[in-house]
Order: sequence, then C-alpha cells, then structure tokens
Amino acid sequence: MRTILKSTMLVALVAAAALLFVSAGHQEVQTGKGANVGTLVVGMPGEPRSLDPQRTNDQPSARVMKQIYDTLMYQTEDLEVTTNGLVESYNVISPTEFEFTLRRGVRFHNGDELTSADVQFTFQRMREINAPAAFLVAALDRVEIIDNHRFKMHLQFPFGPFVTHLAHPATAILNRRAVEAGGEEYARNPVGTGPFEFVEWRSGDSVTVRRYDNHFRGPAASERVIFRIITEDTQRAIALATAEVDLIYDVGPNDFADVATLPGVVSFQTQGLTTFYMGFNAQKEPFDDVRVRQAVNLALDVEAATNVAFQGFATTARGPLAPTVQFANTTLPGYGYDPAAARRLLAEAGYPNGFSTSIWTNDNPIRIMYAEIFQEQLRAVGIDARIEIVEWAPYLDRTARGEHDMFMLGWVAVTGDADYGMYSLFHSEEFGDAGNRTFWGNPEVDRLLDEGKTNPDPAARERAYMRAQEIVFEQAPWVFLAFRDDLAATRDYVDGFTPHAAGHHVLFGVRNR
Repeated sequence: MRTILKSTMLVALVAAAALLFVSAGHQEVQTGKGANVGTLVVGMPGEPRSLDPQRTNDQPSARVMKQIYDTLMYQTEDLEVTTNGLVESYNVISPTEFEFTLRRGVRFHNGDELTSADVQFTFQRMREINAPAAFLVAALDRVEIIDNHRFKMHLQFPFGPFVTHLAHPATAILNRRAVEAGGEEYARNPVGTGPFEFVEWRSGDSVTVRRYDNHFRGPAASERVIFRIITEDTQRAIALATAEVDLIYDVGPNDFADVATLPGVVSFQTQGLTTFYMGFNAQKEPFDDVRVRQAVNLALDVEAATNVAFQGFATTARGPLAPTVQFANTTLPGYGYDPAAARRLLAEAGYPNGFSTSIWTNDNPIRIMYAEIFQEQLRAVGIDARIEIVEWAPYLDRTARGEHDMFMLGWVAVTGDADYGMYSLFHSEEFGDAGNRTFWGNPEVDRLLDEGKTNPDPAARERAYMRAQEIVFEQAPWVFLAFRDDLAATRDYVDGFTPHAAGHHVLFGVRNR
C-alpha cells in the first residue's frame, strides 16, 4: 500500500508542477528566451565522491569528470572505441606493445600543453596510489616516452580489451603540475583537457563547469553546465516539469510514464549495462557460510520486488552480468522464491531460529524500496534485518572497509566486456574500494578471471567467464536483483542529447536553443 500511495501522490505532484510551469511562462522558456539559455542545468540523483579520476570509480563522479577530462581513446554512445580522444593514431606492434601518437596543441585548463610525460605520469600514479580502477590497466607494465607526442605502452601479457579500457573515465589523463600543486585539495579543484573546466563545487547542492574554448574539438555547445544534486526522484521530475532543470538522469521508474507524457518533455529509455545487487560481507558471520547466503537468496521474492521497485523498467537478474555485456551467462537458473528451503538451509547452518543483521543502503529510493521489501521477507524466515541509510561518500568508504553486513549497490559494466563486470567485483585481489565489497574470494574464480583477462582467444575467454559466473551463482556472494533500463528526460528545447550506454553521458554537443 505504501508504494501505491507514493506513486499516486507523485502523479499529482508532477501534474501540478506541469500546470504551474505552463502558467508561469512555458512559452518564454521554449522559445529560448529563458534564464537558462547558454547554461545547461542537469538534475542527477547522486553527488560526486571526488573529481580526481584516480580516487574513485563511482557513477556520479564519472558523470561530471567526463566533461572535465579527456581519455586517450574515445567511447561513443553505443560503446564503439575510436581515436576521437587525445590519441590521433595508434599501432599494434605486437600483442603486448602499442605505439600511440598524441594530438598536437592540446592544452590543459591551466595552459600546459599535453605531452607524453603527462601520460606516463597518469599511469604511474594510478599504480602508485592503488587507484580504485587500477584493475583497468593491470596488464600495463610501463609507458615508454619516445618524444613529446609519441609513446609506447608495454603490457605484461596480451589483454584483448586494453585499448577499450583507455576510453574509461577513470583513465583520464592528468596534468602533473596541477595534481602536485593541488595536493589533497586536487579532488575538488580538478584540471583536465576536457571541453569544460571546473568552476565550483557546492557540497550537497551542485557542481558547475564552464566551456573551455581551447578544446581540441572546438568550443562545446553550452557556455556552462550546472549539475544539480537532487536525490529525490519526485523532486527531479518536478524540477524538469517546471524547467528548473533542462535534463534529468535516472528518472524514477514510478515517474517515467508520467514524465514522458508531460508537454514539452522528451524521454529516453535505453537498455543498460547495470546490475543491481545486494551483497554480503562474506568475512563476517553468518555470511561466511555459503548456506546462509543461499538461504537469503531463497528467502527473497526478487522478481516481485523488482516489479515493484522498477515498475517494469528492469528485468530480474539471475546472475552477475546483464545480457548486454559480452560473455554474459544467460543460462543461469536464478534462485527463485522458496522460504521453506531457506529455513532448512538456515537450520543446517546452525541458525534454526534465524539471526539479527543489517542491510545498508545509500539514499537511493530504489535501493531503499528493495531493502524495505526484503526486511519483511527475511522476517518470515527468522532473520531480523534493520535498515541503515548512509550518505553516498561515507557509504562507499565504509563498505570499502568492510563495516557492513549486507549492502545494496549497483555496478555498470562500462566497457561492455565481462572482464570489467567480473574482475573487480569477484577477484580476491580487489577487496574493498576496487569493487569487491563482499570480501568474497574463490581460487578457481580467481584463476578463471585471470584466464579471461590474459588469454587473447575469444573462445577461451568465453569459457572462462561462463564457468566463473556459474561458481559465483552457486557460492552466492550476492543476491542478484535486476538489470535496469537507463531512463532520462530533457525539455524539448534541449538539442544534442544522446544517452551513453554506460550512463556517463557526453554533454559536449548539448545545448538549450
């Protein structure tokens, strides 16, 4: 009943906001004469954790950093990797040696010219500070400088997706002088080569960037972009309806149908690369016992919870990889809903009367909804699970330290390859901030993920990932929840927006007319 009432109230609020928008000057904004001409205002649910690409690997941060930095390679909206980034051309000398040529005349926002030394510094630092996304270039042995604009990358072993990984936001090229001068404050005063340069970060409110006119692709379409942090789905929908914002990310599933029918709104629904999951801390009792993890999976009606949480804008997950990801195992059966079997497993594991635990989540409304549904279903098999809601940055920090019991999170397989969707989440060398917040490891899975990473043969990689997913399913470090659709919406006076399959949308060509 709670969900139905909330949805009904939401429809009324959005409709009222739309009427207010029309009566308050809809025509003025639509004709391009409103206050936001030249400034693109984006509503998104999460605040960045950091604007240093080597200090975080979360989606809200990547969405802002994508505008401030450039990467060596460029990934299009449909995941094709091209030389539209900082690299003008490259040659594959051997399976473990690549030669790259940088564009000439590219400058950082502080005026320094981009050189091969910046590339070398970037990847050395990535390894030295053990960046959360260092796994992306785990194959890299060293960067050899040939001259100011040419360099070689030497790999320790052949790695098929290597060039693709050089388009990931976490491999953005840094300016050594700016990083060293910024010190601990660099994360809030970033310097890149991207189409927008940093202006201001108002904690809990917004991040503002302005057009960098000397960008190598020419000036961006908008003079300024303001990322407004609006955590509540309903409030983002209202902000769009009233043209307080021009574009919103992650439209709430309960909102999407109503938002899509508002006058003056254009909606976008695309099949994504995201997996929603509930993880266990496998190094804490009782979740160090596979029977308990399996019992929790069986105790939960994931399909029903997914239908409620996503309102049809997601499919129930049966394993860790969305079907859009290369080498996803789509034959996994899923656990199904069997509370009686859950109680039997709990008794076998020594918990015939259940136990007390906690479910952690950030203030994402979908994750909270899952947690509330699961709290009731777990109570039915004797598990008393309290819900703890933690702010986003502390949430990532504390789960990285292993302070949690169970936790709600999502992962975007940004590159579209199983290596990205599996290695950092399930390899035993990736515990903590790198991605494996379950602290679960398995020697055979480690071997298979290493095989998938190092073997250049696609058929061998496929076999390795298929088997690894079977073991992950059987050992259940997660409750596999959903593969969501990506939902976004703009005002109809916004030109040039195309959703990026990985969710960190490119705003270079987006503007208000």
